[in-house]
Amino acid sequence: MSSLLTARGRAVSGPDPTTALVGAGRRRPGIDVAFGVGLGAGLVLLAFVTNASGDLAATTWGEIALTLLGTGICGSVIWFGSPGRAWGAGTIALFAVMTAFTALSIAWSVKPDNSWLAANQTLAYLAAFAAAAGLARIAPERWPALIGALAVAATVLSAWALLVKVFPGSLDAGDQFGRVQQPFGYWNATGLIAALGLPACLWGASRRDRGTPAGGLAMRALAVPAIAILVSVVVLSYSRSALLTAVVGVAIWFVLVPLRLRATLVLALGGAGALVLIVWALSTPSFKNDKVGAAARTSAGHTFGLIALLTLAVLTAAGVAAQVAMKRGTLAEHVRHRLGVAVVVLVALIPVGGLVAVAASSRGLTGEISHEWTALTSPTQSVGDTAGRLTVLSNSRTRYWREGLTVGEHALLKGVGALGYSTALTRYTPNPLPVLEAHSYVIQTFADLGLIGIAISLALLIAWIRAAMTTIGSRTTWASLTSDQSAERCGLLTLVCVVVMFGVQSATDWTWYIPGVTVAPLLCAGWLAGRGPLDARIGLAARRRRLSQRPGAGALLTGLVAVGLLGAWVIWQPLRSADALSAAGNATNLRAALSDARSAAALDPLSTEPLFVLSALDTAGHDQAAALSELQRAVALQPEYAGTWFQLGDYELQRHRPRAALAALNRSLALDRSYTATIGDVAQARSELTAGAQG
Repeated sequence: MSSLLTARGRAVSGPDPTTALVGAGRRRPGIDVAFGVGLGAGLVLLAFVTNASGDLAATTWGEIALTLLGTGICGSVIWFGSPGRAWGAGTIALFAVMTAFTALSIAWSVKPDNSWLAANQTLAYLAAFAAAAGLARIAPERWPALIGALAVAATVLSAWALLVKVFPGSLDAGDQFGRVQQPFGYWNATGLIAALGLPACLWGASRRDRGTPAGGLAMRALAVPAIAILVSVVVLSYSRSALLTAVVGVAIWFVLVPLRLRATLVLALGGAGALVLIVWALSTPSFKNDKVGAAARTSAGHTFGLIALLTLAVLTAAGVAAQVAMKRGTLAEHVRHRLGVAVVVLVALIPVGGLVAVAASSRGLTGEISHEWTALTSPTQSVGDTAGRLTVLSNSRTRYWREGLTVGEHALLKGVGALGYSTALTRYTPNPLPVLEAHSYVIQTFADLGLIGIAISLALLIAWIRAAMTTIGSRTTWASLTSDQSAERCGLLTLVCVVVMFGVQSATDWTWYIPGVTVAPLLCAGWLAGRGPLDARIGLAARRRRLSQRPGAGALLTGLVAVGLLGAWVIWQPLRSADALSAAGNATNLRAALSDARSAAALDPLSTEPLFVLSALDTAGHDQAAALSELQRAVALQPEYAGTWFQLGDYELQRHRPRAALAALNRSLALDRSYTATIGDVAQARSELTAGAQG
């Protein structure tokens, strides 16, 4: 077989004349910029509309958009893509299996309406993953645009987080926390998106590929202030998981990507600027503390804004100077190699230095490790929202994880149903404020989907690792690559860092439920899975055959479109139900309210909320039999949910049937040991029974 790429990286003809091969000759950097900015803007928009508040309307339309876009891109691969091996198909198939199992868990879920929402989100994530794999298939030369989009999105979102602190009264008057948390409303998510942008900015500032447009120097120079913004947000979010993720990601990038000297200079400049902002912020009580008066917060924010503006201006100039110096200055190959090795050794020595410092402490090495391990694993430990939390290991994660493991034992193989953790948890803890998520993908998956879910996730991870190693050419030496292949491998390794970072953070948090954070690393993971080897024959087909001549492709495309449209329709139904339920609440007469509530129940037959509303409306219409029937339907629909039994028991109590009420309320109390309303109703029912017996 003839070589796919010449020494200069240009495509040459192969044995299949219908296939357009990958080559630098097809690269148009202007298109990369446009695509990167457009994709970055889409990620920013997604982050703003699908934040941690979980707004159903915004989340639903975001998921529908992802599903339809993913369907369209995958359909384009079938229609326009070149024939050949479907790289990453196994990984996509396993992701589809995970999606199907999530949807299947509705059948046994303790909260089936929540499981429906989880299945909708997983379907949207599958679409995003498959779309990235498809784009890598038909436009593999656009990999710089994906990295650029991540850098743009992370920087813009992080800049907004700081801007909210500059103008707190105008942009987020209700925020009483010192930690930066917008636009997600959750500081760990904000810190994570900033951390994910660091490898992308390091690559953007240090790349040496020949396809750089005329404005490339300015774009690389802007990476310096961007890094300062990102590092500042990572620290000022007070998120230890984000800080750990940033350190791990940057360290891996320096080890894997051979652009260390340029990146070291850029990181040093950006880090110095971030240090100025961080030191000022952490030394200003009215900026860093919680529950500070509006006037003091605003004054501190304005001062911080002026300092940040001046710092970023200086960093931009420094970035330009650094890029000019790097462009003009050249070092001998052996000198660059030795300095690069020195950087790697320095990174490797960081944990060694940490061990030395621990050994020199008053407790000694073993004593300090024992102390920190106790702080880390104790379920009674807690930590505040101050910046001091960055230096301690105390946290409440171990309690969440132990509770998650307990919930998982409830149904060892299949779990309690997707997003069922928070419902099942209440039967095992008297804590009046149980958490909604287990704060770990592994623990949450075990609780929700059991050992089967863990097995599918593990298989998916292994398949992705194999696909990613094939893409980056783990067995191929750098010396055997052309200049364009070498540049692409650097970019792909940057994507690997982003995916690994997201995985590290997801092990200790629940941020994968927030699409605005999760979609970006999913796109990176999908691209790595679908790209295939650097010398693979992929791209657009030079001569497209009609679908009538390709019955298999036509059938596959038809099925894909049908699944995509059906998926979007299914995602839409809970929102339609919620809208109908809202209309019932705003209705001007009982008949219209009943009609809307019945529509809500029909649109979302897994939810108990419409049944509760119908019961209340029937009560208002003096149809007590119908009111009781709706509550009994709710109990039959979700017998493992304490709320349904409470509603039934409370209704019976209102009708002065304490014996029937007590039976339902005791069941509710067994499912949720801490709900004060249930406890109060139980006491009232017992009192009425006692009074009736005495009378």
